[in-house]
Amino acid sequence: MQPVSNGLFLFERGAGICYQGYVRIAFTKYHALFNDFIVIEGHRKRLRRADLLRLAIAICNRRAGVGADGILYLANGPRGDVIDIYNADGSWAEKSGNGLRIAALHRFREDRRRRSFTFLMNGLPHHTRALEKIDGGMLIRTDLGSPEFESARVPIRTRRKHMINAPLKLAGLDFPVTCLSVGNPHTVLFVKDFDFDWKQLGSEIEVHRAFPNYTNVEFVKLVTRRRIRVADWERGAGATGSSGTGAAAAVCASVMLGLVDRECEVQFETGSLFVKWNEVSNLIELTGPAVFVAKGEFTFP
Repeated sequence: MQPVSNGLFLFERGAGICYQGYVRIAFTKYHALFNDFIVIEGHRKRLRRADLLRLAIAICNRRAGVGADGILYLANGPRGDVIDIYNADGSWAEKSGNGLRIAALHRFREDRRRRSFTFLMNGLPHHTRALEKIDGGMLIRTDLGSPEFESARVPIRTRRKHMINAPLKLAGLDFPVTCLSVGNPHTVLFVKDFDFDWKQLGSEIEVHRAFPNYTNVEFVKLVTRRRIRVADWERGAGATGSSGTGAAAAVCASVMLGLVDRECEVQFETGSLFVKWNEVSNLIELTGPAVFVAKGEFTFP
């Protein structure tokens, strides 16, 4: 059906009204323990980085948009799909463990004969595998690479070579933290319970001057040597239902302090993720659910 223009609006009978100059972006939405992402295919609509920044802010808005913690922009590459991640505030992110599992579910829904997929995030390959069906989606495993504790590589502005159970000064107080990168920066704090305003503290630590690229923040409560509870504050998105890289960072920090085993269940309020930090290969393996939510079109200038 051909649209009809009156100079200001574009009318398409049966399909609603679009302002002239706007484009329709096809999307598919998923969540991984309620950490939700919107998948956009680059081969359907090529967008520049500046456009993706604006799109992320618009489409992730929970009142005026579709609503999500971020977008996954998938583009075809010679070694697998290339994924660029943009947070709800428009900032770019290096990696997402939940995003990798969501991308794998997205590809699995296109071709259910395949179960293994390779994705590139920030230039590094990550291998995923769809394991078994769950309500509304799949249980999916992905590798996350190796953790990095060296301060310069996290990065952190400090004279310390490592920030492992080291003090971080904030508002005149010293908070013992462990900082690491699992492809993106994380700061882990151990707590007795969550009966404090951890969201406010997380938001302040996120933008602390010690972190040139800002940081994700995990508050960790030890349960057993094979189970921890985590409240997560994500850089650029705030308090999310869960975080894949956050779960990995929490386990790796706990292992470094001798508090848990290398295979560990990470409990969020929304459910559990399972992390294995292989002692031989030094690689992190993350397993958890990904669920389809909806698909549609978003009108974007």
